[in-house]
Amino acid sequence: MFTRFLLLAACILSALVHQAHSAPAKPNIIFILADDSGLGEFGCYGGKVIPTPNIDSLAAEGMRFDRAYSGSAVCAPTRCVLMTGLHPGHAHRRANQMKGGIVPLPPEEVTVAEVLKKAGYATGGFGKWGLGNPGTIGVPEKQGFDLWYGYYDQKHAHSYFPSHLVRNSEDLPLPGNADNKRQQYAHDLIEAETLKFIESNKDQPFFCYAAWTLPHGKFEIPSHAAFADRSWPEPVKIHAAMISRMDDSVGRVLAKLKELGIDKNTLVIFSSDNGADGPGVKTFNATAGLRGIKRHLHEGGIRAPFIARWPGQIKSGTTSDLLTGHVDILATAADLAGVPAPKSDGISIVPTLLGRDQKVRHDFLYWEIYEGPTPFQQAVRMGDWKGYRCGTKDPLEVYNLKADAGETKNVAAANPKVVKNIEAIMTREHSPSPYYATPEFSKTGITQKPRKEPKK
Repeated sequence: MFTRFLLLAACILSALVHQAHSAPAKPNIIFILADDSGLGEFGCYGGKVIPTPNIDSLAAEGMRFDRAYSGSAVCAPTRCVLMTGLHPGHAHRRANQMKGGIVPLPPEEVTVAEVLKKAGYATGGFGKWGLGNPGTIGVPEKQGFDLWYGYYDQKHAHSYFPSHLVRNSEDLPLPGNADNKRQQYAHDLIEAETLKFIESNKDQPFFCYAAWTLPHGKFEIPSHAAFADRSWPEPVKIHAAMISRMDDSVGRVLAKLKELGIDKNTLVIFSSDNGADGPGVKTFNATAGLRGIKRHLHEGGIRAPFIARWPGQIKSGTTSDLLTGHVDILATAADLAGVPAPKSDGISIVPTLLGRDQKVRHDFLYWEIYEGPTPFQQAVRMGDWKGYRCGTKDPLEVYNLKADAGETKNVAAANPKVVKNIEAIMTREHSPSPYYATPEFSKTGITQKPRKEPKK
């Protein structure tokens, strides 16, 4: 009898230990998306020019991914990939522009917000939407968001001192910016609404999509005093100050979670919508030495910072070489919420986050884009191999990223089997779209042009 009692006690203890190390049901999810930030801008990825203590703290207290990618190399298609889990060969938006004008995200596309809302989450978005303007079927409040505050239109988002911002399709005037007074900095207002949403929903599961616009241009900020003594051109100082301000905002989000006592039940992910751009790219080594910038499907245009922090669940100070990115957010969110994921091109990375065996992995990641240095680009990441071309029948460029992270040596001729496999992926994963014309051949290839920084 005593032996049975000991066995029962051991089983109960084992179950309690397992429960303590299991992910809590329906954690809060905060996804912070920077705009036009490259790896080299952040200390945790080797950046040495701009202090980013709060983003670095995210990595120190969580997991840093070293083979993570943005959905695309430019704003709107990345947001489409992130929201729907469909890569750019299947997604609705594949460039910022479309034939016949901007067509909003259609109702049949299932978004992360819709999945989480049905799972009982409060859903809020703050910053740049870019997938449907007021009056269209693509507005965020028709795509699963209870609340959206900020910009719906991408061009509107270029101004940090706008005449108005938008809340659930309603224009909210900013009188402090009337007559060019420049008294109300949009990012500060958007950050305040982000924090307000978190506090208002602290007692229930919530999804907070902080699609902040820093450090995207226009390059304007109330003050760049912290960088005033640098021997940089004025636009570069402003660019640095915008990155620093974004880092401060990340710090305030983390502080709010601790203040509310919900820190341990909240997964925070930080990433960027595409590669680096702006006047300080060269000064900051913003691409971390990778080839290409925003709008390029070379690594510098799509390799993204990707950091996940979840105290008690994600082991502090860990790194991962899992091939992942924005395409996986929908499947991951559904897994965390305990609901079935809609069909997509993504996978759940929850096992990796929790330090478990990641049985389901990507064989490849795929991109295509209809803007940039040429009218069309395709790219595939397959293990250590990278394939790139500018027309569907152009000769394929192949790079071994393990040996050549900067994509300087095309090794296609020496690797015919790799060429064949990547070409097959490009053909299979590209689906025709009525909104984009796909060229068979490009007239010219892309050469990396050095960015000219502003004169002093």
